[in-house]
Parts: sequence; structure tokens; C-alpha cells
Amino acid sequence: MHPRIVTTADRPDLDEQGKAVLLPGWPEFIFHDQVSADLIGRAAEYFPLFDLRLLEDGVIIAGGWAVALRWNGTVGELPAGYDGALAAAITEHESAVPPDTLCVMAAAVDSRSQGAGLGGQVLTALRSRATQAGLERMIAPVRPVLKARYPLTPMENYARWTREDGSHVDPWIRTHQRLGASILCPAPRSMVVTGTIAEWEEWAGMAFPETGRYVVPGALDLVEIDVEKDHGAYAETNLWMRHA
Repeated sequence: MHPRIVTTADRPDLDEQGKAVLLPGWPEFIFHDQVSADLIGRAAEYFPLFDLRLLEDGVIIAGGWAVALRWNGTVGELPAGYDGALAAAITEHESAVPPDTLCVMAAAVDSRSQGAGLGGQVLTALRSRATQAGLERMIAPVRPVLKARYPLTPMENYARWTREDGSHVDPWIRTHQRLGASILCPAPRSMVVTGTIAEWEEWAGMAFPETGRYVVPGALDLVEIDVEKDHGAYAETNLWMRHA
């Protein structure tokens, strides 16, 4: 039996359940990206068609959301990752610029339903909505799920890592590839998170005794800590992929 697909606009009563089911898999610092914090409310208002939840027996098992923006199809004109895509989509919508591209911002699966192909179903549902809306393309600043194990490895290197069968070592990249997506390029500074040392210690669950670059659980890149300035900064590199 296929899960039922609804939008959060259809079922606003599912909002709290969605947060409880889909958010725990993300590292805490991700929720402190200021660009996202400032704009995500307007994204939900402007693009309700692309904020999906998959239900099984009335319970959320997966979800994802996307925004619509304008892109000419060339790598050099891609937005600056997650933050850049979100800002562009909001600005263009408010300026009545007609979009032609769907940008998948995030997808998540309930931890109890991992491995059932639900992430792919979310992407397929979003692609179907893009087609219905007359959008020509679908792209995503992909956050590879295993990259946090290799924070010292540049994303351009990681993007080339494949298994013996030629498929990518990262399961989330493989999911996109199975649906016909191809890798375009890294998206440096895709998300930027800054905070005080105390904030970073709370988010990361670890101490930062001196100035330096740190490996933080869940982070794809190193976190820069400046104790003297009481400042921590994280610039995450994602991977741009385009669906056929």
C-alpha cells in the first residue's frame, strides 16, 4: 500500500507531529541558520504545494519541502546553496518573477521507517508537483548523509566516491541518482551558522576550550571557533544535483 501524500496546508493539524517525527534526525546547529530562520515562514506561506508529508494509517512517516525559483540551467548561475536558493525564491516570489525550477530544500524519513525507499518517494512526489506546476527543472542542494563522517574531505572529492558497481557511496546521493539525477558541483557556504561559544557548546554537546577548527558531530565541515572573540562559525558545503 502506498503512503498517502498530503500538504501541510491540507493538514495543518499535523504540524506538531511532523516536527516530532522528522526533526530529530538533524543536528541541532542546523536549526540556527539565520537565513532559514528569517525566511522559512514565508516559504511555507508562498509554496504550500511543495510542503509534503507521507502518511501511513494517519501517521507521518516521511516528508519534504521545496521552493520554486528561476534558474537558466547553467552551473554558473546556480544559487549559493540552501540559503541562496531560499532567499532567491522568496525575493522572486515577492517581485512576481515567474519561476521555472523546483529546488528541493530538505527531506526526512521517520527513524522507524528508514530503508523503505520513502526518501525516494518524497522526491518523486515533489517532482510530480513540479510538473503539475509547469516547472521545467528540479534541483537540490543535497546534504549527503555520510559526509559528516568525513569532515576533512572536500566535497568535490567526496562527490567522486563510488562503490564497485559505480553507484555513489552515499545512500542519499544514490537515491537521487536512481531517480535520474546527476551531480553538478559543490555548493560551498550552502548554509551558514554563527553563534557564541556558549551557544555552540550547547548545540554541539561538547566543549571548545581554545581557538581552532573542530570536528563537530553531524557537521559536514569543520566549525571555526574563536574564543577571544566569543564567536563560532560554520559554513556547510552541500552538493548541487539536477534531476532529469
